[in-house]
Amino acid sequence: MHFLNIATIFLITIFLFYYKLIYNFIRDRLRIYKYMRKFDGPYSFPIIGTLYMVNIFDISKFTTQSMELAQYYCQKGCGTIGLWLGPVPLIAVINPQHAKEILESNEVITKAEEYDILFPWLGTGLLTSTGSKWRQRRKMLTPAFHFKVLNDFLSVHDYQAKVFLEQIKPYADSGKEVDLFPYIKRLALDVICDTSMGVTIDAQNNHDHQYVESVRLLSEYAFEWILRPWLRLKPLWYLTGPGHEYDRHLKIVTDFTKTVIKEKWEEFQKFHVDPVVKTDKRSMAFLDLLLELRNEGLMNEDDIREEVDTFMFEGHDTTSASMGWTLWCLAHNPEFQEKVIQEVDGIFGTSDRDCTNDDLKQMKYLEKCLKESLRMYPSVPFFGRTVEQDVVINGDFFPKGVRIIVMPLLLQRNPLIFDNPNQYNPENFSEDKIGSRHAYSDIPFSAGPRNCIGQKFAMMEEKAVISWFFRKYRVTASQPFGMNKILPELILKSSLGFPLTVHHRTDNK
Repeated sequence: MHFLNIATIFLITIFLFYYKLIYNFIRDRLRIYKYMRKFDGPYSFPIIGTLYMVNIFDISKFTTQSMELAQYYCQKGCGTIGLWLGPVPLIAVINPQHAKEILESNEVITKAEEYDILFPWLGTGLLTSTGSKWRQRRKMLTPAFHFKVLNDFLSVHDYQAKVFLEQIKPYADSGKEVDLFPYIKRLALDVICDTSMGVTIDAQNNHDHQYVESVRLLSEYAFEWILRPWLRLKPLWYLTGPGHEYDRHLKIVTDFTKTVIKEKWEEFQKFHVDPVVKTDKRSMAFLDLLLELRNEGLMNEDDIREEVDTFMFEGHDTTSASMGWTLWCLAHNPEFQEKVIQEVDGIFGTSDRDCTNDDLKQMKYLEKCLKESLRMYPSVPFFGRTVEQDVVINGDFFPKGVRIIVMPLLLQRNPLIFDNPNQYNPENFSEDKIGSRHAYSDIPFSAGPRNCIGQKFAMMEEKAVISWFFRKYRVTASQPFGMNKILPELILKSSLGFPLTVHHRTDNK
């Protein structure tokens, strides 16, 4: 009896201590339920929400079902869809006007909690930070992407593109398909290491480089954590999920970055002390800028690490996906491929000279092809935001506590905006077509204040590499276009890779 009295007192004490938190939680949840009911969307069950509608264990089916759901609500004229990812309230944006108001908002700039899995990897760098820290970082880092700096990187794009051509040369005219994606990814990694950090890791010749594999796995594990809410409980993450493997690959990636930063910081200090070293120092725009900021006391070693890891991840995974999908699309549309080849020949003829910035400006049709592949297969399939304070967006009331997800993958296939949205057509980016539709109908690099700071860098790299490819080769595909399923991880992937047959061009000797 005495024991029961103690237990009762203990429970009452706990309740009194936490009652306010419990009361506030229940009040806030009821408020969210009230406003979520006003958004059009499928029926939601307790606990599982709307997850019953999609196959979260087969990501390719999950994508197809999500796209079908979005197109259904597009046809109904909806701008948003109310969804529940288990207990998590989500508002998916499928209308460009809603996307515009959200992405241009100075109130809704905090990334959604789904990005929390990235904090151990990317810290609070430019991708994940918010508020004053994000604004300050954006302002400090913008000079690293000035067009004069980017133009200096063309020599790197040219050199690595030529290494790429040599890598795939043994497969040309063999009659056998080769998955080009690993080759493109190693190319992109060599480019970003050289341009952002001034480091040559030669991944194109070192196919077993651990950094590439670790980044790939971190991306997969992070998306698994986002898609399956129960894994956010640490015991389940480590007992039934890939928690231990995530930590192992995280250490590989961050140790690599820390080693490079340490070496470059030592070089930087010599540069400021020894005038002889100063004359030999090569240009490293991005890391140089960060080291200058550290020298001025504006950043510390951890700040630099999180920004470098952010750009290493975003700067090679996104461009490699974009280039791979472009080659896949052109292989299945030989008439468009021939137009690219004609444009490239018109610029370079039969020469093997390097690209110039003026050459890139002339690649109008190739740019259309790249933009169309990004419309259908945006490298970043979704952007998430957390509503921290009640806000009205395009006439709709978004309550505090909901997540907003802007999905280029769905937005850019809106059948009310694009005719035959699942069909590849570069003419979607003719001047007339662009001028006739909403500016936020196509946002592969996001838009507004949090748009991608490296989008010009990405387009320069992709134009240079793809133009070099078609100066030497053509590609064909034996597998049907739709056979390659979309896997919307942190970066959009393909289920098959990019299995293509490479042919030497015999008409350009």
